[in-house]
Amino acid sequence: MRKKITISTIITLSIIIAGLLYIFTYVPDLSDQYGIVESKLYLGNAVKQPLVVAFGGGDGGNDWTRNYLKGKRDSLNQKGYALLAIGYFKSSGTSRHLDRISLNAIRDTILAVAQHPKIDSSKIVLMGGSRGGELVLNLACRYPEFSGVIAMSAPHVSFPAITWTANTSSWMYNDKEVPYVPAPFETISPALKGDLYTAHAMMLEDKEAAKKAEIQVENINGAILILSGKNDELWPASEMSSQIINRLRENDFKHYYQHIQLDGGHIAPLEHFDLVYDFLERHFKIE
Repeated sequence: MRKKITISTIITLSIIIAGLLYIFTYVPDLSDQYGIVESKLYLGNAVKQPLVVAFGGGDGGNDWTRNYLKGKRDSLNQKGYALLAIGYFKSSGTSRHLDRISLNAIRDTILAVAQHPKIDSSKIVLMGGSRGGELVLNLACRYPEFSGVIAMSAPHVSFPAITWTANTSSWMYNDKEVPYVPAPFETISPALKGDLYTAHAMMLEDKEAAKKAEIQVENINGAILILSGKNDELWPASEMSSQIINRLRENDFKHYYQHIQLDGGHIAPLEHFDLVYDFLERHFKIE
């Protein structure tokens, strides 16, 4: 009887170990929709309009086409800015997951739209929140055509793809994965409980991996506004935003930059959108 129990235990443990090895080594196929981006342009009435390119976060879809952001979208148009809403996953025709999204494809989409005769292509500002903030920093540090960044509740590093294995990058540049902070085994428990703050904090404990995954924000070709909530419930946004500022300072960044910490949580930046208007009117005036 003892031998049967032992054999049964060994078999069970072997199955569990094999399952874990599979989870941590399996790499999902690249999406058939790789390189496809959904975009929608909202134009104001000005003759030469700076272009604000807006991205949503980790929930996916083309966030800035939705009704709950219509007031902010319309206000930007009324102030003389064009707005380009981009869906990069879980949107029409795009990948189902935030997994190895092509930065090149997004850049090409933006620059094609910027050729519109009513748009001032010398003034392209990228704006994103949460994972969208991570995206705009990754884009702007690689492409000098973008002349400003508004990053809300954003990290200073790239995090892994939002897939069940979480062992690929969220972003691709020149068809190569952008370095990211891996998710260790210990993050499974808090993630399953919905405690994303703890899961992200655990990832950042790997200082060597975090250093390699830092976004090279010093290469951004223009003014930067960082907004974060002091009590962000999804990840340590204020601390990570401060790391962005530290990197800019250490590299003697030549353009304007500012980090404003706000009372509130993950969506606090959207609740203080007057700061975005002020930034745009100061650094990207309508001609």
